[in-house]
Amino acid sequence: MLQASTDTPKVKRLSRAARGHFAVANVEPKRKLAEFRVSPDNVIEVGAEITADHFVEGQFVDVSGTTIGKGFAGVMKRHGFGGLRASHGVSVSHRSHGSTGQRQDPGKVFKGKMMAGHMGDVNVTTQNLRVVKTDPERGLIMIRGAVPGAKGGWVLLRDAVKRTLPETAPKPGAFRKGSGQALNGARAEPAVEAESAQTEAGSQE
Repeated sequence: MLQASTDTPKVKRLSRAARGHFAVANVEPKRKLAEFRVSPDNVIEVGAEITADHFVEGQFVDVSGTTIGKGFAGVMKRHGFGGLRASHGVSVSHRSHGSTGQRQDPGKVFKGKMMAGHMGDVNVTTQNLRVVKTDPERGLIMIRGAVPGAKGGWVLLRDAVKRTLPETAPKPGAFRKGSGQALNGARAEPAVEAESAQTEAGSQE
């Protein structure tokens, strides 16, 4: 297992367990931590930094993030229902979902029935988004497509599982030490912070 982290917080904002976890690894405490599997021969050196050129232009990636929370929403907003009629007996229930079930048989509401409830604030993965450009100096990865989540939210980038890896992609990956020394390592899934159509990639282990 490999752990990738990014963004340096105030140490006092971390729990004692989190501070001890980073102290054992002898690395600077980080705010966001992500864990993923790699083969034993692809485990990288502790403290290595994943650079933005880990992904190459034209590569497809899968992006995971937390969608914007909408709170409690009705069926018209949540599921796209058309609502009830605007007249002819319908009173103060124009946006309701109508009947919830059948009669005494089966005498219950089936699981999965589309009803009003909490909407958004869930983890979503958008597959096959194309990397338009990378800027290793500023730690930016520019992606074309619908990156899930709100501006300023955290997203996780990984190589697309349904597309082949480009031949120009660095293998096993693009890494460096804090001093800038290049390292070899496993292709990872850095946790990055979304910024409009761009995503920062200053991920570190």
